[in-house]
Amino acid sequence: MEEPLIEIRDLLMRRSGRDVLQVDALNLRRGEILAVVGPNGGGKSTLLLALAHLLRPARGVIRFEGKPLEDWNALEYRRRISFVFQSPLLLDMTVEQNVELGLRFRGIPKEERRARVHPWLKALGIESLAQRRAAQLSGGEAQRVSLARAFVLDPELLLLDEPFAALDPPTRARLLEDMSQILKADHKTAVFVTHNLDEAAKLSHRVAVVAEGRFQQAGTAHEIKTHPAGKAVQVFLKELSQ
Repeated sequence: MEEPLIEIRDLLMRRSGRDVLQVDALNLRRGEILAVVGPNGGGKSTLLLALAHLLRPARGVIRFEGKPLEDWNALEYRRRISFVFQSPLLLDMTVEQNVELGLRFRGIPKEERRARVHPWLKALGIESLAQRRAAQLSGGEAQRVSLARAFVLDPELLLLDEPFAALDPPTRARLLEDMSQILKADHKTAVFVTHNLDEAAKLSHRVAVVAEGRFQQAGTAHEIKTHPAGKAVQVFLKELSQ
């Protein structure tokens, strides 16, 4: 069998001296989209920060391509991933300049930057906004810019922390549809945090439930709904239905 891109074993994360996340075992295959769902404070964002190598484990190991994150050069590893936050972090410059920013930091020549940026502007429906400044964008437009900036780096692992949460329902639905098509057509490996199980089902191949500071269950959304693994998952599903 192909070696997983990400392998987590016996992971314990602590923040401010408190245990906040435990993951006994979890693998992520190359090309797989994993949605992470669960209640607020359950440990979802901590998992993303651990995968980004921004938080260090108190115990256990996360392996990327078979090598523990601790053994990777931090800059080399972070150049192989992209992180999209809930709130777009755009600079006071044009859309095009924001999207090419990571490429500039990597010393990519101007003509190559343009050749790589414009297909993603088009894919995310913001080509006509290329010369608009960030402050003039709507929330949905700004998040599309943030996503284009992540995709243009061609990451091996894409981490998304509730990227649609602050958007109004129609904008959210349109962006979710576009993202679903892009991720699956581009065969990206991604971990996507959300509170919405239906959203998780639409965007991902597999869903992981993180609640009460523990990885509880992974499977399809249907499997989790019909066969919840324990009380914490049952409580989360009940809260969703209310």
